[in-house]
Amino acid sequence: MHASVLSAVQIAVTLALVAWMITGFTRLSGRWLRWKMFCRATFTIVTLTGTKDGRSEPVNVYDYLSPGSFILGPPQLQAILNYLTHKGQYDRIDGRGRLLNAEGEQPIEVRDSRVVL
Repeated sequence: MHASVLSAVQIAVTLALVAWMITGFTRLSGRWLRWKMFCRATFTIVTLTGTKDGRSEPVNVYDYLSPGSFILGPPQLQAILNYLTHKGQYDRIDGRGRLLNAEGEQPIEVRDSRVVL
């Protein structure tokens, strides 16, 4: 094979690989999580306030995730809320936040220790 043919094949393969890599970052159906690696992930960003005996304080649910874990979906959030209220640490937990997934962003609310989408 001639050097010019080999170099043309290398260039074509390189361009095809670059085009394939770029399409991995193109816009999917939602505003967030465009990279295909995250297209099935669901992230919850919330600000919560726990009430116990009439006193309120901020609640950081991310402290209750497993070490190295950062994805908090609505079922995991509800499980942590159940744990905190049944343990007796709080009488109720309320708050607001956002749910981010491949379909986009939507508001999420916590009312009386229940996750409401």
